Amino acid sequence: MSASTTNQPASAGLSANPSPAASPSVSVQATGERADLLAALAQARHFLRYTTRDLTDEQAAMRTTASELCLGGLIKHVARCEENTARFIVEGPSAMAPGDVAGWMELFRMQPGETLAGLLEAYAEVARRTDELVVSLPDLDATQPLPEAPWFEPGARWSARLAILHIVAETTQHAGHADIIRESLDGAKTMG
Repeated sequence: MSASTTNQPASAGLSANPSPAASPSVSVQATGERADLLAALAQARHFLRYTTRDLTDEQAAMRTTASELCLGGLIKHVARCEENTARFIVEGPSAMAPGDVAGWMELFRMQPGETLAGLLEAYAEVARRTDELVVSLPDLDATQPLPEAPWFEPGARWSARLAILHIVAETTQHAGHADIIRESLDGAKTMG
C-alpha cells in the first residue's frame, strides 16, 4: 500500500460505467460451476469497488453514518475476509481463527498513510489469487472444520464451495453498506 496520501480521486482503473466482467481480478478461465462462482464474485466485487469511484482519500476515510464504517475501511475489511476465507480452503481453521478485537476494528478504518488507490490495488491482488484458487482447486466438495468461535456452529465444516459462497455473501453484504455510506457522503448511488 502506498505510504502517501493524496487529495486526488482514486478511481483505480474504474471507468464511469465498468462492467462486472471487466473486474481487474478476472484473469483466469473456468467453466461450469466454477465459472458461475467466479461470475458471482466478480459482480459482488464490482458493486463494492464501484461505490468508491471518483473519491479522494479523505472522502473514502469519512464516516457518513452513525456506524464506524467508511468506504476505504470496507474495502480493506472485505479484502482481509476474502483472503482469510481463501486461506481457510487450503490451510483449515487457523486461517479464520478469531484474533484480537482492537486489530479487527482497525480493518474498518483507513489508517494514516493508507490510500484508497492502495487499498483497491491490494483488494484486486487478493481477488486475483482467490480466482486462481477457485480454478485450481481439485475438489469443491473438500471440507475443513470451522474454528471454534461464537458465530460458527460447534463442530461445523465448510466445503470449498461453501467458503467461496461465503466470500460472495460477505462482499455483497458490505457492498450494500458501502452504497449507503456513499449515498450519505454525496448522494451518488451504485444503482438507480
